[in-house]
Amino acid sequence: MTNAEFAPIVFAAALLGGFVGSLTGLGGGVIITPVLTLFLGVDMRYAIGTSLIAVIATSSGAAAAYVRDGFSNIRIGMFLEIATTLGALLGAFLGTHVPTRILAVIFGLVLLQAAWHAARPPAHPSTPLAPDPLAKSLQLNGSYAGPSGAETYEVHRVKQGFALMFGAGAISGLLGVGSGSLKVIAMDQAMQIPFKVSTATSNFMIGVTAAASASVYLSRGYVNPGIIMPVMLGVLAGSLIGARLLSRLAVPLLRKGFAVVVGLVAVQMIVSGIRGTI
Repeated sequence: MTNAEFAPIVFAAALLGGFVGSLTGLGGGVIITPVLTLFLGVDMRYAIGTSLIAVIATSSGAAAAYVRDGFSNIRIGMFLEIATTLGALLGAFLGTHVPTRILAVIFGLVLLQAAWHAARPPAHPSTPLAPDPLAKSLQLNGSYAGPSGAETYEVHRVKQGFALMFGAGAISGLLGVGSGSLKVIAMDQAMQIPFKVSTATSNFMIGVTAAASASVYLSRGYVNPGIIMPVMLGVLAGSLIGARLLSRLAVPLLRKGFAVVVGLVAVQMIVSGIRGTI
């Protein structure tokens, strides 16, 4: 395949990845990495390095719009980034040493988990939890613009969410997916932050997490400018489109569409990893 044929295909995949990533808080890696490895034959470590750069572009494109619209909780994002950055450095170190076929299976399992959680309705308890004193002392509670005006929310289980974020960062560094699925799950399910706020705050966070991981892959030579350029352009455009549409789309529709796409990709990645064709 020539560069003239390769670049438009990668750009289209990145455009879709950026769109999906900004709507779900994933960063686009769930689309870009499988396309590069399964359909274009790119070595998985180069695909992961490229995906991490794409994650930074997605975060840059969508986060500004979400902050402007009042969906992102910057205090929560800055606090949880401490855990995700430390985890990302650990995951990136492991990712440069684990065989690619094992990475493919792990990638598929993580995507299946993300699809399963996305397909389920929020498991918030019927009776509200007691306010978390730590959330109050750190001023993490906030509000966002709802259909009928400002809607306030309280943050719960801050310590549990912080621990989950370390694991999310490790997955990000290991697989280059932004770990947005785990971030959204931790904030939406464990910390009981509204889904749209979780998605927007995840987009705000993933750029910092990916930058920490990408530095490791860059130092190892797993960043190819010829692949990164069309990916960055496509992801940035897709993330801006997705950010504009988030407030207009129904959350159940986002969850179901995300679950179907990610579930199909996950199965293909697992099969390829087991067969050793990746």
